[in-house]
Amino acid sequence: MEYTVNQIKNSFKIVRELILQTSAEEAEFKARPEKWSKKQILGHLCDSAINNLQRFTEVQYESKPYKIMGYKQDELVLANDYQHAPIEQILNLWLALNTQIIALIINQTNETLQYEIIIGAELKTLRWLMEDYATHLHHHVKQLTNKC
Repeated sequence: MEYTVNQIKNSFKIVRELILQTSAEEAEFKARPEKWSKKQILGHLCDSAINNLQRFTEVQYESKPYKIMGYKQDELVLANDYQHAPIEQILNLWLALNTQIIALIINQTNETLQYEIIIGAELKTLRWLMEDYATHLHHHVKQLTNKC
């Protein structure tokens, strides 16, 4: 899981630097009304972290296989109104959530990483879910580094 932890840690530096170099106008810019701005992408990453932190935690004590419940990404981004929140507030939330996720990942054992989960119609493991989270994070960090 060292690679997964490093992926998340590496995103910290990239995103911090990006936010420091991004003007308010650029952070709020939306190429089309249905597309997310950089602030909204970062907000989505907060929502993803919240949901995955809950999943990573609950699988520790719920019956197995643990069933992953989806969440409404677009609705959460709008409900949390990331577009109008201070970018520093969104960044700090994202950093805090991912710091806790890293701590949780580090504390896993070979046994807990094999806990079974159901996602859609597929049977996966907690290891897979944690690795998938880091991959999802990396995808959106790449989006942030490009013009939205």
